[in-house]
Amino acid sequence: MPKLTINNMTVEAEEGTTILQAAKKININIPTLCYMQNFEPIGACRVCLVEVEGIRDPVASCSTPIKEGMKVYTNSKMAREARKLVVELLLSEHEGDCQLCDRNEDCELQSLAQEMGIKLIRYQGEKSRRILDESTPALVRDSAKCINCRRCVTVCNLIQGVGSIFPQGRGFKTYIGPAFNGTLDSVTCVQCGQCAAVCPVGAISERDQIDEVWKAIDNPNKFVVVQTAPAIRAALGECFDYEPGTLVTGKMVTALRKIGFDAVFDTNFTADLTIIEEGTELLTRLKKALVEKDKNVALPMLTSCSPGWINYAESFFPQILPNISTCKSPQQMFGAVAKTFYAEKIGRKPEDMVVVSVMPCTAKKYEAQRPEMNSSGYQDVDIVLTTRELGRMIRQAGLDFDQLEDGVMDSPLGQSSGAADIFGNTGGVMEAALRTVYEIVTGKDFPFPKLHVTPIAGLQGVKEASVKIESTVPDWDFLKGVELKVAVVHGLSNVKKLMEKIISGEATYHFIEVMCCPGGCIGGGGQPRLTDDKVRNARISALYREDEGKKLRKSHENPDIKKIYEEFLKKPLGEKSHELLHTHYHAQEKI
Repeated sequence: MPKLTINNMTVEAEEGTTILQAAKKININIPTLCYMQNFEPIGACRVCLVEVEGIRDPVASCSTPIKEGMKVYTNSKMAREARKLVVELLLSEHEGDCQLCDRNEDCELQSLAQEMGIKLIRYQGEKSRRILDESTPALVRDSAKCINCRRCVTVCNLIQGVGSIFPQGRGFKTYIGPAFNGTLDSVTCVQCGQCAAVCPVGAISERDQIDEVWKAIDNPNKFVVVQTAPAIRAALGECFDYEPGTLVTGKMVTALRKIGFDAVFDTNFTADLTIIEEGTELLTRLKKALVEKDKNVALPMLTSCSPGWINYAESFFPQILPNISTCKSPQQMFGAVAKTFYAEKIGRKPEDMVVVSVMPCTAKKYEAQRPEMNSSGYQDVDIVLTTRELGRMIRQAGLDFDQLEDGVMDSPLGQSSGAADIFGNTGGVMEAALRTVYEIVTGKDFPFPKLHVTPIAGLQGVKEASVKIESTVPDWDFLKGVELKVAVVHGLSNVKKLMEKIISGEATYHFIEVMCCPGGCIGGGGQPRLTDDKVRNARISALYREDEGKKLRKSHENPDIKKIYEEFLKKPLGEKSHELLHTHYHAQEKI
C-alpha cells in the first residue's frame, strides 16, 4: 500500500493504483476526456496532466501508477498551464460549430475550456477533413468534431465486442471510423449508440428527428400518439438537472400533452402484452420438447425486445436466430396495436395516424423502419426520439419542467403493471416473465420476496437462476418437478461469451434474457450522458421503486390486457396475434 501526497494531502492506495484513481479517493477532481471507468487507460487526450515532484515534465495521471513517497500537484502552475495548453490545441483542430451543435452546453470539451478560463484560441491548427456519415437510420458521424479520444473505440470493441469503428490512418491524418474509409452501413454496426453515449463532443450522435415530430403535430390532418419506454421515466429528469434515478413519470406525461400529442400512452402496456405472448411461446416450446419429444424445438428461447441484440445476432450468431422469440419488441407491438385496435376504437384511418416513440435506445430508430415492421399495413412506428431528444423538445416548447404537475397516461393503451416498469433493467424482462409464467403454470403466488428474483438483479454481466415448478394446473402438469433454468446477460461482449457456451453445449438453459446495452435499457445509447455504474444503479433502483409502488405488479393481471384479448386479439399466439405481434429475423452479411 504505497503512501503518497496529492496537493499535500496524504493518501494510501493499493499497488498499481494510478494517480487519477488515488486522487478520486480523497475527492480531488482531475479533468479527463479519454478515460473510461473500469478500462485500462490509454492516455490519449493528455488532459489529465499533473506535476510530480522530481519529474521534469507533467505526466498523464490516468496512466501513471503511484509510488511510495510520490508528491503530486494537480493545481500547480505547471499542471494548470499544461492542461490548458492541451485543451487549446484540441480546440485549434476541432471544428466545433458550437452555436449549432446539438452538444452545445452538453459538451465536455466546451465545459473544460470554460473551467480553464480559455477565452481565446491562440493557435490556428489545421482542421481535420470533414466526413459526414448519415448512412444509418440511427447515428450520424461528423469527423470534423472528433478529438480522437478513442472512447467510442473502447466501447465498441471492448464493451460491445462489435468492432465497427477503429482508428484509421496515422499521425495527424488519423481518424476514427469504419474499415476501408467506409460508412457505418457498410460494416456490422448494430446501431446501439453506445459510441454516441460516451462521445465527449458531437462527433457521433443520434439522428435528430425532432423536426419530423413537430411537423406531424402541426399537421391538422394527423392524429399523433406517443409511447414512452419504461427506462425514460427514470432518466429524463437528468436532462433538467435532477439527480439520476429521479422518477418523473407524471411530469413527463404532462410535458408530452403540452407539446401537443393527441394521446399519451405507455410502452409498458405492450411490455405486459409481450409477457403474455412470450410466456405462452415459451410454454408451447417446452411442451413440444417435454411432451411431444420434439428434438427440433429451439431451446433455450431468447428474448427479442432489444433491437441492438437482434442486429448483433443476425450478423454474428445467425445459427441461433431460430432460438429468438418471434415476439416483436414492445415498441413495435404498440405501433401495430395503435394503428389497428386503437384506430378502430377512435374511428381513425391508420394512414392518418402518426406513432411516435420515446426510447432510451438509438437502435429503435433502425428497428422502426425494418421491412418486417409494417403489419398494420403501414409503417407501425413512424418516428423514434431518444430520451435526449425529448429533453431538447421540452425545452423548445418553452416548458418549465420543474413546475409541471403530474399527469396520467391515456386509456386504453396506458395502463400497465409494475412488471412492465422493470423491463428497463437488466433482469427485468426475465423477472416479469417468471411472475406470469410461474403463476399460470402452478396456480400459486410467485414465491420470491417482494416478487423480486434477486439472483438475476444487478450489473453482473451474466446472471442465472432456477425456479422449481410445482404445478397444480392440469394443462401444465408435465412441468411438475421441472427446474426451469434461466439466464440474464447484458452488454454484447458478455452476450458473445454466453452464446458460444450455448452453441458448444457447455451451458444449458430454458430461457435467456438478452439486452444489448450495459445495465439494460436504463443504460441505452439514447439516455442522458454520461452513464456510469453509479448512474445505472440509480436508474435501476428507480424502476424497482416504480414497480413496488403499484398495486398491479403482474402482466397477466392487467385488466386492459385482458380486454384487448377479449375484444380484438382473442388469444395469445392466435391468428391475429401472429399477424400483428410476431415476426422472424434473417442473417446479415457485412464486414
